[in-house]
Parts: sequence; C-alpha cells; structure tokens
Amino acid sequence: MKAHGKVFKYGDNVDTDVIIPARYLNSSDPAELAVHCMEDIDKSFVSRVKKGDIIVASRNFGCGSSREHAPIAIKAAGVSCVIAETFARIFYRNSINIGLPIIECPDASRGIDEGDEVEIDFDSGMIYNRTKNTQFKGQAFPEFMQKIIAAEGLMNYINEKNK
Repeated sequence: MKAHGKVFKYGDNVDTDVIIPARYLNSSDPAELAVHCMEDIDKSFVSRVKKGDIIVASRNFGCGSSREHAPIAIKAAGVSCVIAETFARIFYRNSINIGLPIIECPDASRGIDEGDEVEIDFDSGMIYNRTKNTQFKGQAFPEFMQKIIAAEGLMNYINEKNK
C-alpha cells in the first residue's frame, strides 16, 4: 500500500476538538464531519485538501476526547495518512479501527513542511519527501494492520474474514 499527496502541517497537541469541533458531534455522517474537519485550527483546510493529501504534525496528535469522529472526519476529508512525532493512544487505536493510516516518525515530522509532496510506502514504512528529495524511516504496518486499513476499518475486516 502507498499514499501520495500534499502536506498540511500542524504543531503539538492538536486535540480532537479542533480536528472536529464538538458543535458538530450530533452527526455521525462522515461526509458532514469532513465539511468541518480542522476548521477551528485551519479555516481553509476543507477548501484546499484533496483526496490523498497528508497531515503532518508534531507531538501528541489527537489528544483530548476518545471520540471516533476525529479520525472519521480526517479520512472522509480525503486525507490518506497522518504522520506525527507521537499520537494520543486512543486516537491511534480509533484511526486503525476506522482504516486511517497513521505513522509515528519524529524525523519526518521535523523534516517535512507545509505544501511538500510526500509519498509513503506502508509496506516498508519509508516516507519520501519528493519536494526536498529526502527520506525517513517510519514504522511499517504489520500485515494484519494493513489488512484492516485495506478493508476500510476493523468492522469491515472482521466481516470479510467471517464470510
């Protein structure tokens, strides 16, 4: 599996309330959540993001509440992967559960800037910054996690296995 896209860059402690503000949590519709994704931290995000783009952040991305709405909003907005120095543990788990690839890689977080074109090889964990011609070694996804992501989430993966 691979991802390729333009980078949106954020700092430390991007919490779930700025990923998807609480005022929109009355909806569980991914398309509705996507319309409001990141609006409290980056008002232009939704108008600029394209399918396949990538979010890069610093430490503790996805901190705050444990709601699945945050990774759902990011995925539904078209983001193909989130790279950060570290993730809040519940956000990490929720992301895998809904099929959103995320990679912890401090070097990539520091070496990739807003607007850079980045390619990710999930099999090897390699992250290529095509703009700067640099590369970083992230952690490759274990095979079972790749299957969950390919199935678009844990529930789909379980349902496919039980057919």
